[in-house]
Amino acid sequence: MPPTTTTPRRPTVADTSTSTPLQPSPAEAWRLLQAGNDRFVSGDVAHPNQNAARRSSLTESQHPIAVIFGCSDSRLAAEIIFDVGLGDVFVVRTAGQVIDDAVLGSLEFSVDSLQVPLIVVLGHDSCGAVTAALESSTTGQLPAGYVRDLVERILPSVLAAQRDGADTVNETVVEHVKQTTERMIDQSRVLHDAVADGRTAVVGVTYRLAEGRADLVSQVGQL
Repeated sequence: MPPTTTTPRRPTVADTSTSTPLQPSPAEAWRLLQAGNDRFVSGDVAHPNQNAARRSSLTESQHPIAVIFGCSDSRLAAEIIFDVGLGDVFVVRTAGQVIDDAVLGSLEFSVDSLQVPLIVVLGHDSCGAVTAALESSTTGQLPAGYVRDLVERILPSVLAAQRDGADTVNETVVEHVKQTTERMIDQSRVLHDAVADGRTAVVGVTYRLAEGRADLVSQVGQL
């Protein structure tokens, strides 16, 4: 009989249903998310940590490897595009991934209380919120209601992109992601200190809707 062979196990986030895991380094956490996105792009997804045992193991505590602060767009489901499961990532979402007090409080909680080693700022092409901000910068007209607040928070990124010669929505999305990574560190002493101490890193990522690829566009802290 021919020798028995086994298929190598694809790298995924660890199955931690029976023990309390050690948190990975920021670089290790980013590599795990990259590997998950590679699987998603290729269609060879693993769907890790999505069974009943995993669900039961999380009733008393959680140990996410990253916090993903992304746009609320329905096409940008973080757990799906990074092929992770229950308890793997702490997710914060607002339209256009705009920062407010609740967002900063959520990020500070993830870093201070959950000791998450990586913050991912996740934008995407064809972003409706960024498009609205671009239109407002061109027409001088702001939208009504609370959408106005979203646009006003994105306009500084629009102006920064225009100063650098960018004028398309997708170019502005990249600049907005970069601006957001810097702004959160400037506004939060907790996040600033975590990055300065090397406990946490922040990466800016843009997601391509057609390809499913999450591309690194900025970094604050050591990976």
